[in-house]
Amino acid sequence: MNDDPSSSISGRADISALSGLTFDFDLMDNSLGEAVFVRPVIEAAVAGALTVTVARVHVPMELSVRVVDNAESRKLNHDYRGKDKPTNVLSFPGVEPDDLFDSFDFSEAGGPPVMLGDLIIAGPVVVAEAQDQNKQVHHHLAHLCVHGVLHLMGFDHIEEEDAEEMEALEREILASLGINDPYVIPD
Repeated sequence: MNDDPSSSISGRADISALSGLTFDFDLMDNSLGEAVFVRPVIEAAVAGALTVTVARVHVPMELSVRVVDNAESRKLNHDYRGKDKPTNVLSFPGVEPDDLFDSFDFSEAGGPPVMLGDLIIAGPVVVAEAQDQNKQVHHHLAHLCVHGVLHLMGFDHIEEEDAEEMEALEREILASLGINDPYVIPD
């Protein structure tokens, strides 16, 4: 990606509107492009997902996103999920979903920040999937970030009803960023 991918994301959600968020970003793999182009896409997706799912955006919370190569993704996927292959996004919640809103209450009352968790994105997998699905790479990246944040917030897609709810939220958030339905594969 040589041009600025964030320029095509309309109505970008602004991460600075999440006044309580401490956001850490590490670009360990350059297959998605330079940090100056990749970070705004990830920030917009994260902001969009958190704005929809976290009612109290002023509460101190922390989130980390790390873009890695296939080797690191494969190792983490193997170690934590028992799957010996790289994957597009891994979500590591900092708080059990059932305890998340109690953590927000505690943080709001002066306790420590809510540790939302970590997203690990395999840059080469994102690029390959986008090409295979005839999607813009930065749109696919935004979708995977939204998907990962929703997992951190306790959403799941194991059961069909839960998957439908999660996919509807993904569509809504991505539409607010000017990104088409990620579940419709363009010709």
